[in-house]
Amino acid sequence: MSADVRPIAESELHDWLRAVHTGFLTATRVTDSDVAQRAKYNDLARTQGAFDGETGRCVGAFRSFAQELTVPGGAAVPVSAVSNVGVLPTHRRQGLLTRMMAAEFAAAGERGDVLATLIAAEYPIYGRYGFGPATTLTEWEIDVPRTGLDRRWSAPADGGRIDLVDAAEFRRFGPALHDRVRAAVPGAVDRGERWWNVATGLEEMSHRPYKEKFHAVYRTAQGEVAGVAVYTADDHWTDAKVPQNTVQVQDLLALTPQAERALWHFLCSIDWVLKVRTGYRAPDDLLPHLLPDPRSARVVTSADFLWVRVLDVVRALGARTYEVPGVLVLEVADEAGPAAGRYRLDAGAGVCERTQEAADLRLGVSALGSLYLGDASAARLAALGQVVEERPGAVASADAVFRTARRPWCPDVF
Repeated sequence: MSADVRPIAESELHDWLRAVHTGFLTATRVTDSDVAQRAKYNDLARTQGAFDGETGRCVGAFRSFAQELTVPGGAAVPVSAVSNVGVLPTHRRQGLLTRMMAAEFAAAGERGDVLATLIAAEYPIYGRYGFGPATTLTEWEIDVPRTGLDRRWSAPADGGRIDLVDAAEFRRFGPALHDRVRAAVPGAVDRGERWWNVATGLEEMSHRPYKEKFHAVYRTAQGEVAGVAVYTADDHWTDAKVPQNTVQVQDLLALTPQAERALWHFLCSIDWVLKVRTGYRAPDDLLPHLLPDPRSARVVTSADFLWVRVLDVVRALGARTYEVPGVLVLEVADEAGPAAGRYRLDAGAGVCERTQEAADLRLGVSALGSLYLGDASAARLAALGQVVEERPGAVASADAVFRTARRPWCPDVF
């Protein structure tokens, strides 16, 4: 069955979006407003479709967009964020995704992207294209009565305060706050205009109508915005008409541990609330130990999240900082091509360059992606056969060099 893979025309956006909804099982129809929103934000040169050779219908979708990713040390590197990837069940196993991915990597090289990123809906797919899981997430459910907190809310002890604001005010201060937070969080990505408009109800998709949210903002004693919690709540009552509600945190940003503590304590003080679901947090989040009884926070989700594909090894490894000095020569295998080669990393100087020196380690580009943000263990990858030690002690050295004191975290789905 033949198919044409290419960037779509604006007139094909409706058909392309139908393929996205069908592949993700999100909707059976596409509205004019959905198409108008996509036309506003999609870069059509980066929006690929696979079109059936007989019917001409779009049977596969692929989109990328410019993104900034914070790496260890605080630098923001330009990456190609991959999203809306799917091939209809009728056209799978025909190489359509492989063709779209190859076209994206070629275009990313021309644009000068250092990495590609994505959130993998299915684990087995993306390793063969060189992506590796680079961050994980954890979600907790807090049993509020067990926390040991005094449910009677009082102002934070540090002299700050918490106020409830509306979505419009959140839209005004949120972007600047998020930019400050993400600069200190390896794995965090930037949020564009569309993200903020959807998050605050200015725009919505027909299959995902906007739900009103509450916004609690933490201000320091000097009046500076230093944190915000965005949340919703259900409306659950027992037969005896006793409220037993659950708060679902949609977003929580904090510049300091003090702001983070105050926001979680506030959420656990809301009347009628018995449980707080934290949303996707860093795996080493401070949260459980911000409560008098950390066991009141039960892990309900733990999974890989952001996947990274290294495109330019020299720039990628040179962009981040390292916990300890050390020199490593890496032999990187990459069937798709752009990252293949041998590289000398001087972690102390923060310099990476191609070399002909003998390799200390051999690894695939997907393993390099897993190591890149500091979350994966080189020793563990070696035990799994994904890293091969050529010089005794090189695996231990790589573990010391690449790992970070705090684990990377990506707060956002894209």
